[in-house]
Parts: sequence; structure tokens; C-alpha cells
Amino acid sequence: MKILAIAGSPRRKGNSNYLVDVALKEAEKLGARTEKIVLSDFKIAPCLGHDNCSSRATCAQKDDASQILDKLCDADGVIFSTPVYYYNVSAQLKALIDRTYFLYTHGRKPAAKAIGLIVVAESAGIEDTLHTLNQYLDETFHDKKVFTVSGYAGRCGEAKSNAKLVQDAENLGRQLAEALK
Repeated sequence: MKILAIAGSPRRKGNSNYLVDVALKEAEKLGARTEKIVLSDFKIAPCLGHDNCSSRATCAQKDDASQILDKLCDADGVIFSTPVYYYNVSAQLKALIDRTYFLYTHGRKPAAKAIGLIVVAESAGIEDTLHTLNQYLDETFHDKKVFTVSGYAGRCGEAKSNAKLVQDAENLGRQLAEALK
């Protein structure tokens, strides 16, 4: 069982990245093979929105999105994480979400049957962010189980001292692995 985490925070030591690491560690304890992609380490250009996407063999954008989308399609389970920036997903994650349009136009669907969402806000926007992510999941994945962790952590590293968030992330990792067994 392979679980891919796609981390949408530009901060490697940020709260949502920390919670992803906690979840993956728990999933590994149950035998999952895991991989974490920190989107800010890759070049992902925004979708060009051209009309002939479906006629192209490869995306017109020459960046790292294609290799990430291939991994997304092959994973048994996926975790999407994001901090809340201006009441919604980070720009890094939104760019990748938009680029999945190429998959859609080519009839490709990710295979994941279990999906985790990790959303961390300073003070507001969790509901809007989860709404956006759930709409994306509804359009992109079928026959899925979704597990969600969300909460508040204002300063970088603050999630480490939030026992409930840490426990929720551990539970998410276990739930994903158990759902894939």
C-alpha cells in the first residue's frame, strides 16, 4: 500500500507539514510505504487554460507537475495538506489542483481509495478551504473514504504543542492505512 502526501505549504517546518509527517509516521507503522512531496520544492506553473488540452499527448507546460500527477494517479492513498492563506488553499496546492485538468481531459483518474485532508489556519478559513478541497475530491476521485484533520496554529511550529491536532494527525495516518488494508 502506497500513500502519497502532497504538502501545499511553502514552509518546510510549518504546521501543516509537521502534521503530514506525524500522519505518515503512523501509516508506516501499519506497513504503508509513504512519500511526501513538498510542492514548494518543485516548479509548478499555473494552468494555461487553452482549449486544445485534450488533443495534446503531454501538457504544454514544461515543469514538474506531470511527474507529480503520475504519482498521484498511482497512489493507493493520498494526503493533501495546506495552510489557510486568504481563506483558502495555498497557491502551491491550487496550482497543482488546476493542473489535474489535464488528467480529466485524458480520462485519467487517480486510483486512491483513501484520502486525508490536513488544513491548518491561524484564525479563520478552515470551512472554505475544506469546501474547496472536498469539491476537488468529488470531481477527481471515486469510491473514496475521506479523513480530515483541521485546526488552528498561528505561529510556525505551534502545532507541535497542540495535543489534539497531533493526535488527530496520528489517527488520520492510522485510518488511511487501515482503510487500504
